[in-house]
Amino acid sequence: QVHLAESGGGLVQAGGSLRLSCSASGYAFSELTMGWFRQAPGKDPENVGIISWQNDRTWYPRIVKGRFTLSRDNSKNTVYLQMDDLKPEDTAMYYCVAKKSLVLVPNNFEYWGQGTQVSVSS
Repeated sequence: QVHLAESGGGLVQAGGSLRLSCSASGYAFSELTMGWFRQAPGKDPENVGIISWQNDRTWYPRIVKGRFTLSRDNSKNTVYLQMDDLKPEDTAMYYCVAKKSLVLVPNNFEYWGQGTQVSVSS
């Protein structure tokens, strides 16, 4: 069983930055693809980035590409989401996700964290 714990959310003004962290445990993380989803009130969850634990490949949707950056620290079993130039529409609950498949596509994530709130004021 994979356990995911997020931290780093908060309130920031538009144009500001935040870095989210996700600590993972319970599985061989060289065999996991990890990423982040977000969900705003009344909307479906949407992916904001994925990273291969094995070789640092990343993928981002167009809505955040160039503003959000994923990285990971293998020694700490931690994935980071650096968010720059934040906009009010980035306001949402952000969830760390993981899956055992190594296919770098933004779906079929089996494990989800509890989420951390990000709020961006205008």
